[in-house]
Amino acid sequence: MILHSKVLGEGSPIIFLHTGLQTGETDFSFQQNYFKGQYKIVVVDLRGHGKSRVDQLDIHKYFDEAAIDVWETMNDLGLGKAHIVGCSLGGLVGLRFAKMFPDRLISLTLSGITPEKPSNWEEMRQLDVRMQKAVLENKEAGIYFDSIHESDWREFLKQSMVEDWYPFNETRDVSTLSCPTLFIVGEEKKHEVVGAIQYPIQNEQIHVAIVPFAGHLVHSEQPEVYTSHLNLFIRKVEESSL
Repeated sequence: MILHSKVLGEGSPIIFLHTGLQTGETDFSFQQNYFKGQYKIVVVDLRGHGKSRVDQLDIHKYFDEAAIDVWETMNDLGLGKAHIVGCSLGGLVGLRFAKMFPDRLISLTLSGITPEKPSNWEEMRQLDVRMQKAVLENKEAGIYFDSIHESDWREFLKQSMVEDWYPFNETRDVSTLSCPTLFIVGEEKKHEVVGAIQYPIQNEQIHVAIVPFAGHLVHSEQPEVYTSHLNLFIRKVEESSL
């Protein structure tokens, strides 16, 4: 499907892929403003979010379908290759896209993903489920998410509660990535920091940055530091292609 999108600026394209329950316009706002004077900024609403409505969601097919959506949207916008930047849900979609369509990336930047299944995963998942149920029951949260989504965000949240939704089969193996990749992680999420050690061993194309005083949403918790790392990475990639 062609995703709802917004394009700002001119230059090499940077596609930002938002976190779960956010949209292209509500997430990565600091980074959009920073880069729009030098690059073509493309923000999309992933399927089941914002204005990218779908009739039916299947969490077990979500990442393949979402990656195809990004590919189709790039074609619709006339984009050949792009820098792709994603966090959490967007990071998982970006990773899957990189494996399915390696010829369409200039670079890949990932954050908020877990490389291997933690030993306490079930405990972590149950905590997430309690938080997700609290969101569904919270009237103010419902009003807010209704205001930014035309799609059924409640259905997406319910499906993300299932036991085996997380694609560890994708996150544990980055050896096949063929483009320059930056993995940015907040130091507070130890199960994500593991990737800063494992990923460069698997693939010499992968660069890492560990950001202090940040956790899962490092791009919004430490936006200046995150953006500085991202800017340096993209600039080096662009220079190497000249």
